[in-house]
Amino acid sequence: MSSSLLEAVDIKAPVAVSWSLWENVERWPAFLSHVKHVQRVDETTFVWQLSLPTADKEFVAELTEVIPQERIAWRTTEGVHHAGVVTFHHLSDTESRVTLQIEYDPQGFVEHLGALTNLDKALANYDLGEFQRMAELAAGTAGD
Repeated sequence: MSSSLLEAVDIKAPVAVSWSLWENVERWPAFLSHVKHVQRVDETTFVWQLSLPTADKEFVAELTEVIPQERIAWRTTEGVHHAGVVTFHHLSDTESRVTLQIEYDPQGFVEHLGALTNLDKALANYDLGEFQRMAELAAGTAGD
């Protein structure tokens, strides 16, 4: 059974600010609560360490597409099977929208439960909220 999620957040920051925070994959643990560590293997390959309720997991992912200030896409090559894309949308000179889409195959009880109860979507919303706070702080618009 494959699962997917699609979540978005509007940010009081230009696309350039949102992009600059997200483009460095090794910074993702700062706003993705379940990601403990991301280590670069080469220009497009990364090893991820996740902290999940029942166990820590590791997987290898490769960037499949990077279009500056527009999109970052990846897929796993080892471990947890999933693929995702983050897109950046210009709303105005001072606002942007970041959209996260992930397709994955839940493995084990906790991942199936997360998919069935929408806990995965709640986690994605929480993480996008953390990203929004970081981007708005970086843009100097936090609390506006």
